[in-house]
Amino acid sequence: MKSGFVTLIGRPNVGKSTLINSIVGKKVAITSNKPQTTRNIIQGIYNASDLQIVFVDTPGIHKPSHKLGKTLNKQAYYSIQDVDVVMMLIDGSEPLGSGDKYIIETLKEIKKPVILIINKIDKMTKEDILKKIDEYKDLYDFKEIIPLSALKKDNVYTVVDVLKNYLTDSIKYYEDDMYTNKTIPFIVSEIVREKVFNLTDEEVPHSITCVTENIEHKNEHYVINVAIVVDRDSLKKIVIGKHGNKIKEVGIRARKELEELLGEKIYLELFVKTIPKWRDKEKYLSEFGYNDFLE
Repeated sequence: MKSGFVTLIGRPNVGKSTLINSIVGKKVAITSNKPQTTRNIIQGIYNASDLQIVFVDTPGIHKPSHKLGKTLNKQAYYSIQDVDVVMMLIDGSEPLGSGDKYIIETLKEIKKPVILIINKIDKMTKEDILKKIDEYKDLYDFKEIIPLSALKKDNVYTVVDVLKNYLTDSIKYYEDDMYTNKTIPFIVSEIVREKVFNLTDEEVPHSITCVTENIEHKNEHYVINVAIVVDRDSLKKIVIGKHGNKIKEVGIRARKELEELLGEKIYLELFVKTIPKWRDKEKYLSEFGYNDFLE
């Protein structure tokens, strides 16, 4: 029996959450094509007869413009400290940028095995992949370099095989039927937030969060109330949509996924409220679950 903790770091939108979901085989973290989708340290648990890997998904490291952004960066850096292996993900279809170089400089300060994951190879030619490997191998002493497509699940399980060689624990940290350490209220909030992300424009997602304010289980169904928090009234109108069409569609999509996840009927009530500049106010960052990394 081998076990251990592995963290994924990288710039926003390189596919960290998609990779964890693909390996674990369950939806652990929400995904979208919007940057900074992940805002918490989320653990996804891969179980096999002789192996347990606890993957730690982190917010994308980026240049912050508000207190929430600074907190997300702290979360990502904190996750490096107490794991066995660090996996750095890059979008192989994108050119090497200052953000990747910044992360590599940070990695030089830690004493952990680092594996480079070149993601999104479904958008690359074989020649592109070889060039990308050559480009990165001279920047840092990566223990392994693995090209893959998390979305297409191409070469994904090579990651599991490689990680076995770097895990030294023999403790089972979680039961076999667990695939995440997050609570049902957290998962509900995240699923609703994902649906809002997927149904709104680029400007909206950065300014919203979702909070499960009430969840009751009775007579083989759940009654759930979720607040969608925005930072200005103009966004509130966008999230609600004309005649309430957009928030209705968010509810339909979220309820469908939650019923599949929980296996029971869901009565889901969504409402939108405005809290100006919530991303810069410690009171709300703490209330919404970002308190562990506030200054």
